[in-house]
Amino acid sequence: MKKENAYTTIKKMPPCERPREKLLANGVNALSNTELLAILLSTGTKEMSAIDLAKNIICSSKEGIRFFADCTMEELRSINGVGMAKASQIIAAVELGKRIALTTKANNYKIKSPDDVSLLVMEEMRYLKKEYFNIILLNTKNEVIDIENISIGSLNSSIVHPREVFIRAIKRTSSSIILVHNHPSGDPTPSPEDVNITKRLVESGKLIGIEVLDHIIIGDNIYSSLKEKNMI
Repeated sequence: MKKENAYTTIKKMPPCERPREKLLANGVNALSNTELLAILLSTGTKEMSAIDLAKNIICSSKEGIRFFADCTMEELRSINGVGMAKASQIIAAVELGKRIALTTKANNYKIKSPDDVSLLVMEEMRYLKKEYFNIILLNTKNEVIDIENISIGSLNSSIVHPREVFIRAIKRTSSSIILVHNHPSGDPTPSPEDVNITKRLVESGKLIGIEVLDHIIIGDNIYSSLKEKNMI
């Protein structure tokens, strides 16, 4: 005798409740986070529907959907029902969303103060679980050309080398740069290593002719500017 599924598959749901049909009929804003993720996953498992799987993934962390901001393949694959393919789909979708958001924000965005930098990167960087060291490339009008990642992990002089920083600026014909990195602890107080790296890059920039305008450290909805603290 064929064993019936203990759950209701999406195909057995009324059309008006199916995520894809709901999206087509009412638009993407009508869908819950679970329904959006279910569409991305496409299929569930033998034990659960795509909606149930999506719910399990979102509920696997107290952070909710913030979990996706910096989740890893290993973390996703540790969730029941998530294999390499589904984990890859989620990570790729999240990264694409980040890049779209960053490109949209950065397009002709003019930096006049540290607050402008905070508005540009705070929401993307405040929840990261590792330290990300980025550079904001600026043209002669202080408009953002691009934002590029230099390293991921605790800052030290070996991974944040002037060569890696300024080769990006030179290739993009940037006239100046702003250094940005986050503190996962939420406290943006500059460490001695942060100060040393900043001074090293400022001096290198003077030799190359590309000014380092500031170093912004991102915390949990707060930031520190080394320029405002007279550390540059």
